[in-house]
Amino acid sequence: MHEIPSKVEGKTFELFKLEQKLKPIGYTIGGNWEYDHGSFDYKLNDEDSYEFLRVPFTAVDGELDTRGCTVEIGRPYLLAHQYEYGIDEHGDTGNFSASLNQFQAPIDEDADIPSQYIDKGKKLVTELEKVILTSD
Repeated sequence: MHEIPSKVEGKTFELFKLEQKLKPIGYTIGGNWEYDHGSFDYKLNDEDSYEFLRVPFTAVDGELDTRGCTVEIGRPYLLAHQYEYGIDEHGDTGNFSASLNQFQAPIDEDADIPSQYIDKGKKLVTELEKVILTSD
């Protein structure tokens, strides 16, 4: 995990409005959400491992599945998962492999993050700040 400090940390927004701003630029709601917290994820890589920029948030008014829920943004961070090789000898190629690997337990949940993804993550956080902090 590699944290990236951001101007959006601690800011509150209506979750629906955040989704409207972030989905068009490549973010998805992470599958690890609960009623009181979740994250937006931006996939950087899914070849031999997964690298994501994750933007965590916590509900401060309402629950995530209710209309009008307000969330507070946490510190963005890069996350890498390394998957086990050789589980499926014939399915270990490119995107097909990635689609199968999503159901495997990672062999390293906190794998090292290559420098090109750290650089990319910093650029994405700068873009995120511009998109989120710009008034409608």
